[in-house]
Order: sequence, then C-alpha cells, then structure tokens
Amino acid sequence: MTKLNMALTNQLLTDADRPLIKEVNQSKWLTKGEFRRDVTRIMTALTNVNIGYHDQVLVCLNNASAYPELMQAFWALGIAVHPVSASTPVAQLLAEWHEQDYVAMVIAPDLTAQLSLNITELQLSSTTGLQLLSDTEKLLARRCAPMAAIQENDLALILNTSGTTGKPKRVGLTHRMLFNGATHDAKSQQMTAKDTTLITMPMFHINAQVISVLAMRLADGKIVIAPKFSASRFWQQIAENQITWTSVVPTIISILLLNKRANEQYHKYAQFLKLRFVRSSSFALPEDKFRAFERRFNVQILEGYGMTETASQCTINPFDAPKIGSAGQPYQTEIAFLINGQLTQQPYQIGEIAVKGDHVITSYLDVGYDSFKDDWFLTGDLGYFDSDGYLFVKGRIKEMISHGGEKIAPVTVENELNHLDFISQVAVIGLPDDIYGEAVTAVIIPTKDQAHDYEAERQQIFDYAAEKLARYQRPTQVYFVDRFPLNATGKVVRQQLRQQILQQNQKVAH
Repeated sequence: MTKLNMALTNQLLTDADRPLIKEVNQSKWLTKGEFRRDVTRIMTALTNVNIGYHDQVLVCLNNASAYPELMQAFWALGIAVHPVSASTPVAQLLAEWHEQDYVAMVIAPDLTAQLSLNITELQLSSTTGLQLLSDTEKLLARRCAPMAAIQENDLALILNTSGTTGKPKRVGLTHRMLFNGATHDAKSQQMTAKDTTLITMPMFHINAQVISVLAMRLADGKIVIAPKFSASRFWQQIAENQITWTSVVPTIISILLLNKRANEQYHKYAQFLKLRFVRSSSFALPEDKFRAFERRFNVQILEGYGMTETASQCTINPFDAPKIGSAGQPYQTEIAFLINGQLTQQPYQIGEIAVKGDHVITSYLDVGYDSFKDDWFLTGDLGYFDSDGYLFVKGRIKEMISHGGEKIAPVTVENELNHLDFISQVAVIGLPDDIYGEAVTAVIIPTKDQAHDYEAERQQIFDYAAEKLARYQRPTQVYFVDRFPLNATGKVVRQQLRQQILQQNQKVAH
C-alpha cells in the first residue's frame, strides 16, 4: 500500500461519526464512516466490471462530495483517474476517450444518453444519480479485474495543463508526488484537524485536488464544497460553515473587493467568521488590492506559486514574514533560473524559473515536449530571487511583449495601471505593430459603480504611464471591454484576448 493510500485509509478508521465533508448548499455532513462505505461501494462497482490495476478512467463532474470518494476508490485499486471540466462537450469527451486508453467514465446523468457504453449506477450516500460507464468490449475479455501491489511510482492522477493555445499537455502525477505535495501543503500552511476549508475552485484542477482536498485529508480536517465561486454568498458560506481557510485566485480577490453584495454580506457575518487566512495563487496580486483586502476583510492573504506539473505549490509566503508582490520562499522545492543556457540561484538574476523536488514531474505523459534540463523542470515563467530568497514572478516567457527590441513583462505594466481607481481589472497584451513589432496594449474592465468617460480615462492612462513607466513600457493603445476570456482557474487567456481585440478592430475597419 502506498503512503497516499495508507494515509487516506487510516484517516477513515477512527471517529466514524465525525463529520468529514459536505456540500455548501446542504446542512448534513457526510461522516467518516459514510465516506468509507461509499469508497467501498465504488471499489466494488469497479471490480464487478473488471476495472483495476493500471487502468485509466475519465471523470466529468461538477464539484461534489463524491469527487474525493471516487479519487480514493480509484487509487486504492491502482487506477489512474483523469478529471476534466464538467462543461466538456460530448464530442471532446469522445475524442479524448478514443485517443487515450481509457476503460471507463464517471459522468453526470445528462451526458449518459449520448454515449453508448455499459451503465452501472453508483449507490452512494454522498450523491444520487452518479453513473459509471464502461467499455464492454475491452472489459468482458478479462476474467477479473487486474490486481497487483500498488507502487509509489504508479500513475494516480492525470491532469490537463491550462494551455492557452493548441492541445493541452497531459500531466501524470504518481502516488508519491501527490502524497509529498499534499504533505508539504499541509505543513507549510499549518493545517490541523481543527481546520475546515471551503472549495470554490474547480475540482478537476490541481488546486482543489491537492492543496485543498488531499492536504486537508492528511491533516484530518473538514471540507466544504461549493459548486462554484459566488461573490454574493461567499461570506455567508464562510461564516455558516465556520471555514478557517480557503484557496482562491486573484480574480476572486478583486471581485470580492468590488462586489456590493459581497461587502454587505461581510458586514452582516463578520462577527461569526473564523477565517485564519485566504490562500491566493495563479498570479501576484497588485499591492493596492492586497492591502485593501486584508484591511477591509481583516484576514491575512498567503500568496504562493505552483502548477500542475509540481503537484501544487513550490513556494509560499511564511505567515510571520510575508512579502507583498512575492510568491514567497521555496518550500521543499529547489528553484533556479535559466539564463543563456545556465542555471543560477543568485539574487536579482531574471531568468526562466526551473524547479525540482519530490513532487515535481520529470516528463510529460505525451512525448515531444522539451521542458526539462537535466533534473530540472522548466516552468516557462520568468522570475528572480530577492536578497532574502523570496521569489518574484514576472510572467510567462511567451507572454512577453517585444517592442522595438525591448522585452516587456505584462505584469509590470498591469501592476502600475491597477492603481487607477476607475480600473477594475487590466490585462496587457502585445498587438501587431509594423514599426515596433508589437504595441503595448492595455485592455481594461472598468469599475461598475461609476459613470465612465472612456476617452478621458484613456488619456488618463497615457498620462499616468508617462509618469510611472519607462517609455518602452507605456501602453500606446487602450481598449475597454466587459469581460476577459478566462481559463478554469481564473487566469486571463491572453492569446484569446488578443484575437478578440484583433477581430474587433477588423469589424471597425470594415
């Protein structure tokens, strides 16, 4: 039995009546005993249709209490699971199914009729109507479900990277990587059995899977699952469920600051809050929003840095010595910076961030990706250490704007423009420019609580940039939009935004 399976099994062997998990819109908690019985039922259903060791299964579900039960059942049998977004079109599901060697799916009932596979109803305490769809042709040829001693390096979890163009890469995480990653998360964030977390992030993503669910399981804490983030209900959910910490992305921080209903709800429920901290990752918060959130909502923000390929985090800000704007210090991870083909750990040397550790992949599942140098994983992010060993992330290498031979990191410009009070959110991209290669372009979502004179605000951006930024960093174009294209974790998909603005310009030209 792997360390991961042993830890998850042992957690359920004591205090059978203790609450473990629930969905935010339900009052009843699923106890450890009920959770354990559900895991056993899932394992029985899988073995009955001859699914077992080294098989791979797709999961396409909304956030639900059954998700962690499914994961534990799969891993206990040595099955690798590939969760995907519940909004994945059937055609895309089928393409994934035929391209890879999957033997079964667990999906919502509304998708079942469109797939001609054998159906097994899963009778669970946590969720009704869940169905296991299996490939009869593949499985009936077997006499029984394959079984073997599960190894630490066996594949446990397959996740798609949040690629912005082309086909996402498949990341394979082993039992060892998941256990190590979750252990580091729990220790670095001082999780205990007294903690309760609220999950608003999608459960097909590494953030919810490892930082929230697995880390809390290892810490013996409790888990509350929301179908998705709701600004108007956030503080009520935090208060009524006695949440002690939650993981979000900077976009959620910005929304909570601006949403009128969220601010009203905070004042209503503030006296009932037990929140220790809010963990934020994906990209750095602008300093003004960081300070405004902590001041207004009286809770500490912990910023960290990680990715799917590292089974969650690589760095985290310490509770007692955070640095605003940084991603914190390495935690059980080695970090260096690739500059002109050489790795360095010297401070203030900007290069591609390279990482290695007991939770970091050494290859992708699919061949043909050159993202490794010796034992290091090359992240594609630019960054540097300061003199105290704090990591500062400057953006994706591919997002760098090339303007007249100068390289501009979008985040540098965004952090400055975020100080303007009429800007709710800003994304900086490069648009084609015949003379300079790319024009530095600011795309603005304006605040919703005031009237706007876009021409005056555009000029204000130009004037402010002239005062605060070097000439080559200053935006020469400004566009106002209602929303940004976002991926599942709240990151702006810059390539899609770029295409959106280009298409908008073409329509105007015609």
